[in-house]
Amino acid sequence: MVRDLYNVQLRPAEDAVTPLTDEEELRYRNVLFSELGHQIAEQGWARYPAHTPEDRRRLIAVAQRLTAHWGQEVLFEAEDTTRFRLYLRGQVG
Repeated sequence: MVRDLYNVQLRPAEDAVTPLTDEEELRYRNVLFSELGHQIAEQGWARYPAHTPEDRRRLIAVAQRLTAHWGQEVLFEAEDTTRFRLYLRGQVG
C-alpha cells in the first residue's frame, strides 16, 4: 500500500544549532534546574529524555549547576540513546 505524506519537513542534523533563542534556552535550563532539582532532592535521582546532543549538553549543565548549588555532587549518565539519569552519589533509581 502506498501512502502520500503531506506537510513532511526535514529535521535538522543532530549537531545543528538549537532553535531556541538565548532567552528561551536560559528559561528552559532554569525550569530543568528547578523541576529536576526538586525530584532529585525528594528521591535522590531523576530521569529525563535526551534525544539530541543539545539535550544531553543541557542536562549535563543542569547537573553541574545543581552540584554548585548544593555543594554535593550530582552525577549523570546516559541510560540509553534517548534518556539521561541525574543522581546523587549512592542513590539507585
